[in-house]
Amino acid sequence: MVKEGDRNNNYHQSFDVSMDVSPPTDSNNLDDDGRPKRTGTIWTASSHIITAVIGSGVLSLAWAIAQLGWIAGPIVMLLFSFVTYYTSTLLSYCYRTGDPISGRRNYTYMEAVKSNLGGFKVKICGVVQYVDLFGVAIGYTIAAAISAMAIKRSNCFHSSGGKDPCHMNSNIYMISFGVVEIIFSQIPDFHELWWLSILAAIMSFTYSVIGLGLGIGKVVGNKKVKGSITGVSIGTITQTQKIWRTFQALGDIAFAYSYSMILIEIQDTVKSGPPSEAKTMKNATLISVLVTTIFYMLCSCFGYASFGDQSPGNLLTGFGFYNPYWLIDIANAAIIIHLVGAYQVFVQPLFSFIETNAAKKFPNCDFINKDIEVPIIPGAKPYKLNIFRLIWRTIFVILTTIIAMLLPFFNDIVGLLGAIAFWPLTVYFPVEMYIAQKKIPKASLQWISMQMLSFACLLVTLAAGVGSVAGIVNDLKVYKPFQTNY
Repeated sequence: MVKEGDRNNNYHQSFDVSMDVSPPTDSNNLDDDGRPKRTGTIWTASSHIITAVIGSGVLSLAWAIAQLGWIAGPIVMLLFSFVTYYTSTLLSYCYRTGDPISGRRNYTYMEAVKSNLGGFKVKICGVVQYVDLFGVAIGYTIAAAISAMAIKRSNCFHSSGGKDPCHMNSNIYMISFGVVEIIFSQIPDFHELWWLSILAAIMSFTYSVIGLGLGIGKVVGNKKVKGSITGVSIGTITQTQKIWRTFQALGDIAFAYSYSMILIEIQDTVKSGPPSEAKTMKNATLISVLVTTIFYMLCSCFGYASFGDQSPGNLLTGFGFYNPYWLIDIANAAIIIHLVGAYQVFVQPLFSFIETNAAKKFPNCDFINKDIEVPIIPGAKPYKLNIFRLIWRTIFVILTTIIAMLLPFFNDIVGLLGAIAFWPLTVYFPVEMYIAQKKIPKASLQWISMQMLSFACLLVTLAAGVGSVAGIVNDLKVYKPFQTNY
């Protein structure tokens, strides 16, 4: 039998180190830290970032632009892209402590915070990071159910010739998604998810490109560009709703650019310098943020141009009753497949954190540490079943599914997740770590500028959080848990 504690410790190290899994044959295949030589380049790092960033967040961007209008919307998106690029470059310098070529490596975001800041801030970072990952699991469950309902409603609408309103309940779709995630959650660790991650990345580009193409086609079909300079006008909604929606739109855009929590892990795949990993990562960040921003601009602007002030919170649901409806069904199916994989990619670090710490705290507990070998296919390796992993991961998925059923508001949840992660993970910690790393003097011009940027982003995060919570409260006024049909 294999001790689960040992397996967890090995997994924790492998997740934190890199995506390179080839075993070394001699010292020439080892890096300066004694681990397998990294082989990543600017192009592999760029592809990792683009794959991580372009996800379900793109679907809410047309709605966000609709709240801000044709002038403020694109400007805000450009500002978020600039801030993301700038703070990501600061974070990349924190991968090594000391010399940028030979300094000690930090394999995870939390290690970087511990190395540069230490103390209570490490715990704060961990809480924010894992709360956000928990929230992402809830958001992805909601998004998958919305896409499943969009397929069902689209087919229902066309089979009835538009006579059936095709109302349905989201609960069965969330439960189905939860059952699938319970099964996939038993995959022991991150490295065994590589095939699911690749499939998810392909699916994310599939539905994003389809959404862009449908937007362009609808604008051409309308023979006009919808929307206005100031976005959804007061009168259509109240002044208070306009304020809350504007704030929520900031959270949606922040969520779409969120990837800082995995930047250090991506950088740990880059080969050693010269040039330094920080320089390679800086260039990779520039390429990926530029590509992502262009793609986001096209999707959001063509989406807003298609639907104007009526832009839906999930872009693809807005095309639900249009031909070719089979193409929209393919896009929504791609979203569901992507979210199955993305759910696992995001929760595996949380699974590892809990299981590693449980194994350390109770090293002699067989319930936590012992694997039971279960033969699956003759001649193949037996599956290592761990009872603790089976029970706690199943409870985790059930909990996220129940919360998603209680709060099935994709747009509001996305905005709240963006608000939670943006300032602390994308701005505050990178700024503070860079200041500590470079020993920037207090009250110097650079120090003041960086603190002003951090404070401004804090205000944005607070506004986005308030707006998203207000949206959830407003939705709950008319929503009856487990009962409301759409």
